[in-house]
Amino acid sequence: MKHLFFALLLLSCTSSLFSQGFQLGIKAGANFSNFTGGDFSNVDKKAMVGFHAGAFLGFLFGDNLSLNPEVLFSSQGAKFKSAGSAQNFKLYYINVPVMLKYRFNGGFYLEAGPQVGFKASEDVPNSTIKSFAKNLDLSVAGGLGYHDKSGFGIGARYVAGLSKVGDFDASQGVNPDFKNSVIMVSVFYTLFNNKK
Repeated sequence: MKHLFFALLLLSCTSSLFSQGFQLGIKAGANFSNFTGGDFSNVDKKAMVGFHAGAFLGFLFGDNLSLNPEVLFSSQGAKFKSAGSAQNFKLYYINVPVMLKYRFNGGFYLEAGPQVGFKASEDVPNSTIKSFAKNLDLSVAGGLGYHDKSGFGIGARYVAGLSKVGDFDASQGVNPDFKNSVIMVSVFYTLFNNKK
């Protein structure tokens, strides 16, 4: 009897969720990334320009609130200048943010949520370190933007790393206790824009 009750409750919640609305979207844009923390006193560390692209779902709760899980391929890292030369330390992630979004009646919105990143590859120049970055990256994100009723939108988001990036020990001359920091600027488009 309990199983039947929970099954009916789950079906009721699912039906209620989809009756409120559903969106499917694609997005792409630029990343402005850097490393925070750690000890980079021997080099001049600068932000690096990268990109992101992917897709997302929007589960709508009424006219203003939605839950948006995303899957994004993201290029990030930092630029190091030393002895007159500059080198990009590039990290490529499959990021999965889950954003809670509040959309105002005029189309502007605020969003916030956690993000899990899975390292896809890395491009670290002239390094004797076998693995520069850990395979898992945990972050929190917050942003704002504008989403038109036609489906087109633009947004900006800041992603602050929570977990240590470096996958090596400090005896190799660099403190591995640094974190990812990314500013994302995106354009996006959604289908099934069944909103007021």
